[in-house]
Amino acid sequence: MPFDAHYYPSPSRRMMTYGQRGMVATSQTLAAQIGRDILTQGGNAVDAAIATAAALTVVEPTSNGIGSDAFAIVWMDGTLHGLNASGPAPNSISRQAVHAQGLDSMPVHGLTPVTVPGAPAAWAALSHRFGKLPFVDLLAPAIDIAEQGFPVSPVVQQLWAEAFDEYGAYEDAVFAPWFDTFAPNGRAPTPGELWKAPDHARTLKAIADSNARDFYEGDLATRMDDFSRKHGGFLRKEDLAAFHPEWVDPIATHFRGCDIWEIPPNGCGMIALQALGMLECLGQPGRDTVETLHQRIEATKLAYVDGLRYITECDSMGPSSEQMLSSEYLARRAELIGDRARTPEPGSPATGGTVYLATADEDGNMVSFIQSNFKGFGSGVVVPGTGISLQNRGWSFSLDADHANCLEPGKRTYHTIIPGFITRNDEAIGPFGVMGGFMQPQGHVQVVSAMLDDGLNPQAALDLPRWKWTEGTTVEVEPHFPDHVAQALQRRGHHIVKRVDGLSFGRGQIIRRDPATGVLSAGTEPRTDGAAVPW
Repeated sequence: MPFDAHYYPSPSRRMMTYGQRGMVATSQTLAAQIGRDILTQGGNAVDAAIATAAALTVVEPTSNGIGSDAFAIVWMDGTLHGLNASGPAPNSISRQAVHAQGLDSMPVHGLTPVTVPGAPAAWAALSHRFGKLPFVDLLAPAIDIAEQGFPVSPVVQQLWAEAFDEYGAYEDAVFAPWFDTFAPNGRAPTPGELWKAPDHARTLKAIADSNARDFYEGDLATRMDDFSRKHGGFLRKEDLAAFHPEWVDPIATHFRGCDIWEIPPNGCGMIALQALGMLECLGQPGRDTVETLHQRIEATKLAYVDGLRYITECDSMGPSSEQMLSSEYLARRAELIGDRARTPEPGSPATGGTVYLATADEDGNMVSFIQSNFKGFGSGVVVPGTGISLQNRGWSFSLDADHANCLEPGKRTYHTIIPGFITRNDEAIGPFGVMGGFMQPQGHVQVVSAMLDDGLNPQAALDLPRWKWTEGTTVEVEPHFPDHVAQALQRRGHHIVKRVDGLSFGRGQIIRRDPATGVLSAGTEPRTDGAAVPW
């Protein structure tokens, strides 16, 4: 019998998921199951994260792919580690070269905004340093799904259809391989339709067999180079060969007795930490829901304009992470939060479309992992015969020579994807993340404050109606955001706009471990096709 996979006239309820030996939570059920299977085969949390990430490039190509960037926070044997696998701009690109194409700003699609993909190198680096199972075994399930096919899930199908319409507006031949790869029947797949990706499978196998070096130095690198040259792009094999992920020390702010951790710039996790730091300065919230929400919105706005002004490649920033997170600076910013909504301005610190997954294993190790093509499928450019959908991360660069995030050859841009992690008294509480472009830091603030201020469990924290600051005093809210609260915020000076599109408010996953019992509890995003799968 036919039915509409997007029509749900009655509210549904997801219960929190408990587990004892391990947990995998992500935005697509098949990918979560693959990660759980890796745990049962003797893999650890890192192995499960890699297998899940590879599977997501197959089953959720609308948000990530083999041409993505990636970031990870890993809790391993009682220590926190960070991995920045965001690729730089090609060495042949420049502001002058972009202007020579007749452009006044970075385009969203095509080869110009393509940067070096970091995800395959992230998988290999994580496996080499922390994995237990052979790397080739971790990609095998994703290869199998790509070869055998899978039924397309509803949210993925919706985003796929939107991309089909969006790329259809272009007549440039560089976009033809996207349609050959993702719309060979002249349309996007329908919900539940069996989808196979043979090119994708062959590429994943080459990555698995070569520990990702084929992607950066071998035949795959050559094919990316050739296609880029043919169509006037800037990416070259030399850019790929020179890339290596960077191990970094995560940065943190203290909030309600816990430490909240993010990847340092060029990642924008700083925004979430600044907002939470300002809220910490304001003290514990009272019982006034409107006042609490007002403060969270205002703190997020102040942090966001700082982030947009200052965050870029670390060595190109004016203020450092330490200066932007100093208690003195955050206290000064918090003092700007009054009774009325305000249009935020950047401060002056003292100077000197994405997938998210979380995993946990029986030894207490945990991973917060995120990878993204940026805007949906990314650049709209697929390297023929490979299934590699190249990201468009370079769209974030500015062509203003005076901007901190100005385009430069070999520079990494301001990055929206941010994995999060919570510890308390040097013990792991767990990974969390909310994917969704510029929504991500705002989502982090909302789920962390919901858990640590409001006392909500992980699932309830994800279920809450969300808000999203856009500009000035404008705040978008979901359709089921309470009217009386929206009206009260409007009286505070906020311009409240209700949005029908729930996907623009992010999609998150959370795993928490009880330090006393070791029991895991997880929440999975109700706005997407995901699952939290225990072991």
